[in-house]
Amino acid sequence: MTDSLDFDRRHIWHAYTSITDPLPTWEVVSAEGVRIKLGDGRELIDGMASWWCMIHGYNHPKLNAAIETQLHKVAHVMFGGLSHEPAISLARELIRITPDTLQHVFLSDSGSVSVEVAIKMAMQFWWAQGRPEKNRLLTIRGGYHGDTFAAMSVCDPISGMHEHFRELLPQHVFVDRPLTRPGEDLHKTDAEGIERALSKHHREVAAVILEPIVQGAGGMWFYSPEYLQLVADLCESFDVLLILDEIATGFGRTGCLFACEHAGVAPDIMCLGKAMTGGYLSQAATLTTTRVADGISADGGVLMHGPTFMANPLACAVAGESIKLLLSSPWQKRVADIEEQLNRELLMYQNHHAVSDVRGFGAIGVVQTKVPVPVAALQQIFIDAGVWIRPFNDLIYVMPPLIIASDDLTQLTSAIGTALDSL
Repeated sequence: MTDSLDFDRRHIWHAYTSITDPLPTWEVVSAEGVRIKLGDGRELIDGMASWWCMIHGYNHPKLNAAIETQLHKVAHVMFGGLSHEPAISLARELIRITPDTLQHVFLSDSGSVSVEVAIKMAMQFWWAQGRPEKNRLLTIRGGYHGDTFAAMSVCDPISGMHEHFRELLPQHVFVDRPLTRPGEDLHKTDAEGIERALSKHHREVAAVILEPIVQGAGGMWFYSPEYLQLVADLCESFDVLLILDEIATGFGRTGCLFACEHAGVAPDIMCLGKAMTGGYLSQAATLTTTRVADGISADGGVLMHGPTFMANPLACAVAGESIKLLLSSPWQKRVADIEEQLNRELLMYQNHHAVSDVRGFGAIGVVQTKVPVPVAALQQIFIDAGVWIRPFNDLIYVMPPLIIASDDLTQLTSAIGTALDSL
């Protein structure tokens, strides 16, 4: 172990790890395309797109140039009383590519914060309407919306990552995760569960918040677009706002630009993040309708949020270039090809002794094991196989950069097979 990594192990707290018994860490010295180069010279094919955000891969010349150009103009300026062209251009493009009803953009600095802002929007909207009793949220189990407190409160309270904080968090309404998979007819129990909950609680519920079609870090589960259509219809019937968290699914990951398009649904509030900057800088956005924005702003009302680094010019500049790069590429074909290959190659493990389920959607492939996996041991197997895959709990999954080549993808799926054989 190098001196730097020894210092890292003793002093730096990584995500979801113990400071006294941390998971192994490898030093990265450079990255190019879909490959990460380690300090010992080994190269790894990145199967995670650095937690799903590096859709164009690493060290892309056009994204590099966008930051370099903006750096010589202004690196940062407060977004209160001042504005700048990168933010204006980005907001204009976000409004253009998202559902037509979303006409107002709040730029922030991380996905969790975009969810916090969305929750504030929903609460403030109903307060401004003289209905302060509508101050709870409704969501489905198995969800994940971030690690800050309001976001934690709508993550799964039992099987999620934040159960230790359950007694400290606002108590919201949870319904069972829909079991209807994409392509299946909507299960009666799924429909009855959400309808029953809204019928009972709509007078106190400000908004339903969901990850559309794909539940991410809460379980990597995919559900039917028909369920999302039903939720949107019920929200309209019961006068409840709909918040869609597209942080993980936005910008092409599922085969549509935004996952809500699979269901033909337009939310009242949408959260974006992760891939918006192509992974270069932390950036997020919360979009909403004129109804919600005007409702909050009536009689002098203001949205009570203002991150220091909101609308950072460097982040806005690279986000604008990343979106342009995505839309000018054959991204739909790339995602369709990745989906077909993942489904074909991962389904070979369906009957493996260690596997309980295999599923895929868009550029996402998931192998669920019968018991939680030994993360450190599997991580070493993946490193030795020349890939970077980060399993958690009972899930081994890949969400690679959208530019990944077929041979590299096969190396990822083959490494999963080697890891399964070790269990």
